[in-house]
Amino acid sequence: MAGPSTLVIPSGKIFFVKRLELNGPCKAQSVGIQFAGKIVPPTMDTWVGDRGSWIVISDVNNLTIDAKGGIIDGNGSSWWEKCRSCRRPTSLRFHNCNGLVVNSLSMTNSPGAHISVNGCNGAKFSGVSITAPEHSPNTDGFDIAVSKYITIKDSTIATGDDCIAINGGCSNINATRLFCGPGHGISIGSLGKNGSHEIVEEIYVNNCSFIGTTNGARIKTWPGGSGYARKITFDQIILKNAQNPIIIDQNYGVKQPSASEQAVMVSEVTYRGFVGTSARDLAIVLKCSTLGCFNITFDNVHIVSSQPGKPAYASYNNTHGTVINTVPKISLLK
Repeated sequence: MAGPSTLVIPSGKIFFVKRLELNGPCKAQSVGIQFAGKIVPPTMDTWVGDRGSWIVISDVNNLTIDAKGGIIDGNGSSWWEKCRSCRRPTSLRFHNCNGLVVNSLSMTNSPGAHISVNGCNGAKFSGVSITAPEHSPNTDGFDIAVSKYITIKDSTIATGDDCIAINGGCSNINATRLFCGPGHGISIGSLGKNGSHEIVEEIYVNNCSFIGTTNGARIKTWPGGSGYARKITFDQIILKNAQNPIIIDQNYGVKQPSASEQAVMVSEVTYRGFVGTSARDLAIVLKCSTLGCFNITFDNVHIVSSQPGKPAYASYNNTHGTVINTVPKISLLK
């Protein structure tokens, strides 16, 4: 078995990189990338090949990316106006990479999502900075799917879509000490689209701030899906002018869901230690399906309206759980 191998991207240089795939498995026990330069893709008009992703790293285990000083600039402005509704590439996609470590990575202006994590086990991201304009479409910070034991910590994400989207097949995802905003907050889902069966569990979001986001802590499921989203905790959250600080939406994507439709079951969700302001009077929205959401806990939540003199309030239905010391007032079903 070969020893460790390292790829060096030197500082002080700009590298124009076409669509790139780095495919394992590798003979080396571990692989490193020391990334201090700047990487830029082709513009939309000069793009060649699959538009699904720009840089793809697949089946490379024990990869460490140390990116202090380096930046990935996705050149997204060449796509956003001409291609708002067409397929735009994710800048960096990790597929089946176990034992992944990414430190101090800076990314900006991806045409689509910035980082995709798919089929990975035991990935750690630390000190990541992701930025894109608030109006940039679908520029998620992290899209995570079919992955477990993923940690994202001590990072800043400011984009035009979800700071983190946690999709089906995920478990043991930990997001700690993050600054999110602008953007759409941290979302579980959407789950259950087109009647699909999806599961998400053991999600822990801790010591995070939502600044000027359209959502804060969000769970979204489509009517007609199946599976579950459970054992989810949002703990010690700071809000500043967030439009929907807490939202469960089981009618995602439809206006009039059928009362008899099945749904992804939402249960064992805890909101603890929230403090701050809502940009709207309606600070908490719990739109559960007719099947109900169960074991929903509010513990020391204090959200007020950012508009002086206007009290915040909550809207909820079919929600069962416990409320402790929470503003605005909520009375959940037992």
